[in-house]
Amino acid sequence: MANTKKILSDLTLLDRFLFAEAVEDPEIMQLILEIILEREVRLDGLPQTEKEERDSPRYRHVRLDVWARDLDNRVYDTEVQKRNTGSLPRRSRYYQSHIDVKLLEPGTVDFSLLGDVILILIAPFDLIGDGCYRYTFQMCCMENKERILEDGAVRIFLNTHGKNPQDVSPELVQLLHFMEHTNEAPPADGKCEKVQRLRKKIEAIKSNEEVGVRFMQEWEERELERIDARKEGEKLGEERGIELGKQRGLVLGEQNKLRNQVQKKLAKNQSLEKIAEDLMEDLETIRDIAENLSAK
Repeated sequence: MANTKKILSDLTLLDRFLFAEAVEDPEIMQLILEIILEREVRLDGLPQTEKEERDSPRYRHVRLDVWARDLDNRVYDTEVQKRNTGSLPRRSRYYQSHIDVKLLEPGTVDFSLLGDVILILIAPFDLIGDGCYRYTFQMCCMENKERILEDGAVRIFLNTHGKNPQDVSPELVQLLHFMEHTNEAPPADGKCEKVQRLRKKIEAIKSNEEVGVRFMQEWEERELERIDARKEGEKLGEERGIELGKQRGLVLGEQNKLRNQVQKKLAKNQSLEKIAEDLMEDLETIRDIAENLSAK
């Protein structure tokens, strides 16, 4: 089935292309982080989208959706995920490890220089299952869960379908609604100033002709890649089918040859034991062939 062609105006902020285009603007990135974290964020430099992290060509690399650092040396990795792959918690652990490795210069002995890392994943499903808009995880002591290990690592999973608006800010509820329903009119209570500013900026991006051209080029490239991959899969499948057919033909040929040999020897009243010995086959195989012949 051919993929339905999308246009830029169809996208929401849960689509990676639009999200990446948006957060390259540091003001948009800052707005999103401030709403999620409920504090002021001052970014140091421009956010980096689709930042690739690779320790060695022998190991799996990671591609971070959006990487940013603030003036307090905190690093933010912000991801959007439309589908629950079943392994997102472990993936977040893997991503965090890749980020940590790059935060200290070779030869550094003072680990207090390791900045905080905050991983944020925004999804239209409830990864944890408790109906919350936001789940914040830090390492704690199992014997005393109020005791937090101050290692500077935080992972936040956001659920656009949360059911506890009383426990989070109205801004976060409206942000998450806007992330999933970017193309819809704001709800009647959607008057938060930061979300309104964000909405205007996204509308400007969607009306930008250059961004629309980039999206169409990227969509076409990915569609061509999918077509090539499908053709390659069909070719390999065809080649594999031919090979299996040949193998099956050889097996059937050998089976028919053995069957004919047994039939001829039985016609000469040879015993099953003698036939098995002459043909160097086990007695059970010869007995099965003889029974099938006698049943016909």
